[in-house]
Amino acid sequence: MDRRKILVVDDESRMRKLVKDFLVKSSYEVVEACDGEQALEFFFQQKDIALVVLDVMMPKMDGWQVCREIRAFSKVPIIMLTARGDEQDELQGFQLGVDEYISKPFSPKILVARIEAILRRTNQQDENKTLTCGGIQIDKAAHQVLIDGRPVELSYKEFELLAYFVENQGIALSREKILNHVWNYDYFGDARTIDTHVKKLRSKMGDKGELIKTIWGMGYKLEAESK
Repeated sequence: MDRRKILVVDDESRMRKLVKDFLVKSSYEVVEACDGEQALEFFFQQKDIALVVLDVMMPKMDGWQVCREIRAFSKVPIIMLTARGDEQDELQGFQLGVDEYISKPFSPKILVARIEAILRRTNQQDENKTLTCGGIQIDKAAHQVLIDGRPVELSYKEFELLAYFVENQGIALSREKILNHVWNYDYFGDARTIDTHVKKLRSKMGDKGELIKTIWGMGYKLEAESK
């Protein structure tokens, strides 16, 4: 089984090493970032970060801004670290979608235990996740699609593309955003590959293919049927 990858973001090298050592002992892979800008660069390059440990006070870009940028694109679990035990900071963190909030100094063993608990919870949620929209039902764990109760055979990328559309139903998605999320940030192919996949996907979906609307000059949007 592949080791889960944790992004540790802190401008103090001593703190990063402390956290990394404990995580590596617990069989995690660790990616280190020394400031907010580097954290975002690594996060969007790697594409398989399972959880982010994020310090609040950092140069160039603080933890709050990093959290906002990540949350605009991803629901990856985030644990915030802070030297201040300010209730307002904690409230702000939870409002931004932070999963856990830990004040410094902290026990590395406790941090690892919190990480393991969050990842277990996240895995259970993912395994049980079923997406529905306008007669489309997607079982992500079984990698199965039903349209009006009938199974539809999709390629891996077609499945990922449809799941991304359903997860973002009603939202206009640019070709660049679709390319980044479904094909990963390091994919350098022509964005027109999306048009080809959408065409094939619509064909396999039958009448439901009409739910995927073309946004001319931009990309696509999936709209559920109105009642």
